[in-house]
Amino acid sequence: MTGSHTSDRVLVAGASGATGEELLSVLRPTDLSVRATTRSYASVDTLERHGADEVAVVDFFESADAVGAVEDCDIVYCALGTPPSLRHVTGGKLVDRTGVINLVTAAVAEGVSYVVFESAIGVGSSKAGMPLPARLVLRGSLRAKGDAERALRRSGLAYTIVRPGKLTNEPPTGQVVVGEGGDTVSGSIPRADVARVMAAAPFTPDARDRTLEIVSREGLSSRPAHRVDIDWAEDLHAAERERERL
Repeated sequence: MTGSHTSDRVLVAGASGATGEELLSVLRPTDLSVRATTRSYASVDTLERHGADEVAVVDFFESADAVGAVEDCDIVYCALGTPPSLRHVTGGKLVDRTGVINLVTAAVAEGVSYVVFESAIGVGSSKAGMPLPARLVLRGSLRAKGDAERALRRSGLAYTIVRPGKLTNEPPTGQVVVGEGGDTVSGSIPRADVARVMAAAPFTPDARDRTLEIVSREGLSSRPAHRVDIDWAEDLHAAERERERL
């Protein structure tokens, strides 16, 4: 069904996670039609309350499920991640790798115009931004996210890869420090700020085809290096209308 997607339908993959729920809240006031995914039928009502127009129960380990999830969508927000477990250490079959790659493959086939992927500081070139003990505990999932990043970059899709620092449940600060190049910034950031950055990325020309490390200003743990200025789209209503016009 390549080319059948609509310009106002977006997918939030991994919507039942903490960042995914924040993303639904950010997208709720916009004119976008939001399809959210979860692995559990028990989460459907919760996601609808958070603002999803449609909820699909999806297992991204199954490529057919990934194809169905992206059908008719123009933008894909990927917040897939493995819940805390031993698999973060050992790696193996993780949704951070297999699920994301299945999602990217389906997005290519569907002709999706943009993918935003939530990765993490500590992945690939940004490993110095995560303390060594944490890297050892999370080494399996960090490798998996690195593989997913590479798959997205090679896919030919327009993308933004967002690498947040340590995630917190604090209220949004609106003060996000952005680095690019790996060894750039380190520290923490509220999930609510990550969600706002992710939501804005497809409508922010400066963010296209870039891998960006983000922390909050008050969460900085060291002096930032290679900081970049991004003029994030703040009014998603206006940004979507302009995108449709272009």
